[in-house]
Amino acid sequence: MPDYTFEQALADEGYRVVCGIDEAGRGPLSGPVVAAACVLPVGLVIDGLNDSKKLSPKKRDLLFDVIREKALDFGIGQASPEEIDRLNILGATMLAMRRAVAALKTKPDFALVDGNCVRDFPIPAKPVIKGDALCCSIAAASILAKVTRDRLCLADDAAYPAYGFAKHKGYGTPEHIAALREYGPTPIHRKTFLKFLDESK
Repeated sequence: MPDYTFEQALADEGYRVVCGIDEAGRGPLSGPVVAAACVLPVGLVIDGLNDSKKLSPKKRDLLFDVIREKALDFGIGQASPEEIDRLNILGATMLAMRRAVAALKTKPDFALVDGNCVRDFPIPAKPVIKGDALCCSIAAASILAKVTRDRLCLADDAAYPAYGFAKHKGYGTPEHIAALREYGPTPIHRKTFLKFLDESK
């Protein structure tokens, strides 16, 4: 279970505002990549807080509201399918993360970022591999990002009902690929992720 080891160590070094950052949606064929930045009071107990991938949708939704209520600060950032195509997914993910930091009301002085890469960050930052399972503020950010993106997928489903976005959330499931082959890409699809459609002709 995640704890505050990383946040406390930084607080002991004198950092006052430490945010955890995570993203959702690097792998799907459609929609934006969404990032969240979250600042929690060190030691705050949020029952059930964990890596968003280990939680049911219902539990994520409940924790989404609790985190928004109890966090000292949080911000959400996105990078669009067009930006993903232009920058590549890593560049777009870093852009979404920078936007999430910019959305915070108070500028943090350190960021703990899920994963193994931090690039072009406006503040000191440290990557934490499997951070969403180890670090409370990253786990909270993972839930904020995941729920936000899943809700965007529900809106996509309403706009393009033939594709099944509510079910597969944009991932390359057989159902999604079959819909792409039958109906073609929508404006929310990532063109650079669909090269397999041309190769199969």
